Amino acid sequence: MASAPHPAGGDLGRRIAARRLQLGLSRQDVALRAGAAPGYIEYVEEQSATPGVGFMLRLADALETTVRELSGGEVDLPSGAGRGARRARMVELDEAMCWTLLGDHGVGRIALSTADGPVLLPLNYQVSEGEVVFGTAEGSPLADAADTEIAFEADHIDDAFSKGWSVLLVGTVHAVTDEEAARRLREAAYATPWAGPERRHVMVLVPRRITGRRIVVPDAPGDTDGP
Repeated sequence: MASAPHPAGGDLGRRIAARRLQLGLSRQDVALRAGAAPGYIEYVEEQSATPGVGFMLRLADALETTVRELSGGEVDLPSGAGRGARRARMVELDEAMCWTLLGDHGVGRIALSTADGPVLLPLNYQVSEGEVVFGTAEGSPLADAADTEIAFEADHIDDAFSKGWSVLLVGTVHAVTDEEAARRLREAAYATPWAGPERRHVMVLVPRRITGRRIVVPDAPGDTDGP
């Protein structure tokens, strides 16, 4: 079972810890894959370490990614710059898998209509009992969309192996007007919105349709004949 990271000592450590947890690996798992001591994985994650090129290549392979991505060289580039993989195929995901991939929180995008036309906005989300919860600011496009139908999408792109998944939810978004209920939802959230703590207006999406797709690459680590 993957262990939760302690505060990392640098950007490299944070990226390594985040990727390890994304794969559900413990430090010992990564150490075995990379041919290193678990204590050194802990040191690299928690201290401002400068590992050698050889170790970084083994670590990137263990974490199914690239040295460039671990070191932050692609942090400001859009995902999906890699070439299409050999023998890749698209599979449909059932509703249970869609919710599993969404997890209990993350960053997704909402699509809604405004007076100026359609907009697509990234935002933090939280999953709660089959609904998706957002924090937004009073008077924002999302707040103004209360009681209308919107679309919500979340995805993950693995540039190292040219694979990924996407989940789409469509339904009506509602404002949580009861302050006690809104407070409970804010307190249950994993974190405050990245864009600022003033986004305290709570909105809930009740999906009527959930669909998902995954790109499966048979030669990539973790992929099999199933979805």
